[in-house]
Amino acid sequence: MGLGIAGGVDWRDVDPRGYSCLVFVCGPFGNGPPLVDFLERFADVPLVGLDLTMLEPLEVWNPFDLLLERDSSRPARADISFLAEFPRVPVVGLVLIPSQPEYGGAGRHVSANAKLEQLAEETECARVHIDTRLDENLTGHRTPAEVVAAIASTDVVLTTRLHGMALALASGVPAVVVDPIAGGAKITRQATTLGWSQCFPVEVGLPKLRDALRDCLSERARREALEVSSRARDSLVEVREAFTSHVARVG
Repeated sequence: MGLGIAGGVDWRDVDPRGYSCLVFVCGPFGNGPPLVDFLERFADVPLVGLDLTMLEPLEVWNPFDLLLERDSSRPARADISFLAEFPRVPVVGLVLIPSQPEYGGAGRHVSANAKLEQLAEETECARVHIDTRLDENLTGHRTPAEVVAAIASTDVVLTTRLHGMALALASGVPAVVVDPIAGGAKITRQATTLGWSQCFPVEVGLPKLRDALRDCLSERARREALEVSSRARDSLVEVREAFTSHVARVG
């Protein structure tokens, strides 16, 4: 029975004789309307208070037959949320690109993003939107370190951005990637270069993406992501050397 809580019943309409006990759980509890009216209506029903913050000193007002408060004028207790046991659900990072006008009609970003959003929507997971841009970052990240920290904190990344894939794999996080450009473009080329198989054309169907997500949540996929990251770093040694050598020479 709720005091205006969605899914409850209106306490004004029910018969108090139909209740053997009333339990108030969580939140502040004070001596004022509508509680005083409620308590008067159910005066003959045993009343239990659990995990409440009592606003009045108990010496002044305590309507409960049993009070196991969170805090009151007596010593405080830990919040009962510490007793809860929650199933572990994956943290899924969504790194989506709105559009790329340079690809013209070949870009199908809305369709590609919608598939990954639907995939996340139908999966029990903690969804985290991450923007890799710094000029106008839509998710409040201000530096490259903040962006990478957000990506590294996830279990898997769903992305239509090249750097969504690259930064995920560089952090050892598997990525389900959809190239939003018809026929494939830089994302597909990069995935091939890296040897990352979970990259799909924009025409991909949800069943294949579901399979990819399940695979990317495995320990095997995380090991593969770390191997991809290691190979990529090794392959770029010559790029770093060539760049620094050239800058030193012309500088």
